[in-house]
Amino acid sequence: MKYKIMIVDDESVNLRTLERLFRRDHQVLLAQSGAEALTLLEQHDVALLISDQRMPEMTGIELMKKTVALRPHMVKILLTGYTDVGALIEAINCGLVYRYLTKPWNNDDLRITVGRALEHYELIKSKHILEMVNQRLRVRLGQITELAAEGLEETAAFGSEGSMEMRAAPTRPEAYALLG
Repeated sequence: MKYKIMIVDDESVNLRTLERLFRRDHQVLLAQSGAEALTLLEQHDVALLISDQRMPEMTGIELMKKTVALRPHMVKILLTGYTDVGALIEAINCGLVYRYLTKPWNNDDLRITVGRALEHYELIKSKHILEMVNQRLRVRLGQITELAAEGLEETAAFGSEGSMEMRAAPTRPEAYALLG
């Protein structure tokens, strides 16, 4: 499956290098700034974001924080040539970053990391779909339970009327519709 991967780096050499590394297997979107990345994210359903940490105007971590509202299931990898331990710890502890990699990177290691990140994306997406299905089923079960309780009340009322003549049992067609 061809996933959309967004690469954000203010250095065009890094953008071109990473694009060449992934364009055969994935659809690659490039951005040279956090603002450009946010604009693209409004238009594209991106599975994976690979961002440089040190960029002018907006750091990689700041970008990742802003992407949560736009693409909550997107997996994020942070690349940096600098060690800003405090920022990295914050990003990892907040669950913003799937992996942190240093520059220069090893292409084989990066490919493996991206493959695992995309597997993680699929798991997150599947979990979200299951949660939505479960929520719909809970609502449906509540409706069926409510109709069943109403049916029991009608049956009790039908049986307590004391008449010896035969009457038709109450029916609830909407209960059958919910089951189908």
